[in-house]
Amino acid sequence: MQQNNSLLDIARDVLRREADSITALIDRLDSRFERAVELIYSCSGRLVVTGMGKSGIIGKKIAATLSSTGTPAVFLHPAEAGHGDLGMVTSEDIVLAISNSGETEEIIRLIPYIKRFDVTLISMTRPGSTLAQTSDVVLDVSVKEEACPLGIVPTASTTAALAMGDALAVALLQKRGFREEDFTLFHPNGSLGKKLLIKVSDLMHTGDAVPIVYTDTNMTDATLEMSSKRLGMTVVCNNDQKVVGVITDGDLRRGLQRWGADFFKMRAGDVMTKNPKTITPDALAAKALSVMESYSITSLIVPDEEGRPAGVIHLHDILKKGIV
Repeated sequence: MQQNNSLLDIARDVLRREADSITALIDRLDSRFERAVELIYSCSGRLVVTGMGKSGIIGKKIAATLSSTGTPAVFLHPAEAGHGDLGMVTSEDIVLAISNSGETEEIIRLIPYIKRFDVTLISMTRPGSTLAQTSDVVLDVSVKEEACPLGIVPTASTTAALAMGDALAVALLQKRGFREEDFTLFHPNGSLGKKLLIKVSDLMHTGDAVPIVYTDTNMTDATLEMSSKRLGMTVVCNNDQKVVGVITDGDLRRGLQRWGADFFKMRAGDVMTKNPKTITPDALAAKALSVMESYSITSLIVPDEEGRPAGVIHLHDILKKGIV
C-alpha cells in the first residue's frame, strides 16, 4: 500500500508540474503571439513546422492540428532538411521551429538557409537562445523545470510547446471563421464525416407517415391530412397514384388570404404547386439539404421509380442528425 501511495504521489507531482508549465504561458501571451497569428493567417504558402527529437513529435502534432483546421501545414525533419528536404520550403512559406533549449544543432543549421531566402521564422523556444535571437517572432515556451526528478527528460517542456501550438491553432481557427462543416470536410473518415454518408432513405418518412391527398380532394380534408402528419406539407397525387404536386403550409396561408372561407371548398389540384422538387432515396442527405437551401423549402418528396410517393424527407430530420 505504501508503494502504491508513493507511485500516486509521483504521478500527482508530474501532473502538477506539467499543469504549472501551461499556466505559466498565460501571462506571457502578448503582442508577439498576436503577430505570429497574423503572419500565419496572411501567409500565402504553408506553415513549415520543424523540431528535433521529442520537439519534432510535438511539431508533427501541431502541423496536423493546423492542417485539419484550415491552416496548410507540413512537418520538416531538420536532420533530413540538409539532405534535400529543404526544397519543400519556399519564400512564400513560414517556418515554425520548436526547440526547448534554442540551441538544437539540427535547427541552428537551418537558420542560414531560412535567412538567405527571406523566409519568416517563428520559434517556440527559450528567450535569449540562438534560435530566439535569429527569429522574427519568439513565443516563450520555456519551463522552470521538467516533470522528471532528473530534470532532463522532455516532459513539462513538450507539454508547454504542445499547448502553445493548440493556442495558435484555435486562434487561427476562429480568425478564419472555421465551422464544423469545414472540419467535417477534412475528416471524411471520422464520426463527423460519416454523417455525410447518411442517405435520404435513412431519414425519410414512409408509409402512413407520408401525407397524401389527390387532385380532387377538397381542401378541408387536405388541411386535416397535413395537420395529422405534421410535416407542414402534403403530396398531391393523380388517380394513378403518381406525384403531380405539393401543398405546403405557405400555400394554406396564401389561399386563406386570397379566398377566405371559400378556400376550403376548393380542390387540392387547384391549390397545389405543380412539379414539386424531388430527390431520389439513394441520394445523400447532405444533397437534400443543399436542394432545400437552394429553393428555400423545408421538405422534399421522394418518389419511387414509377413516380409514386415513396417518402418525404424534412429539414428537421436532417438537422437532428447534425448534417449541417
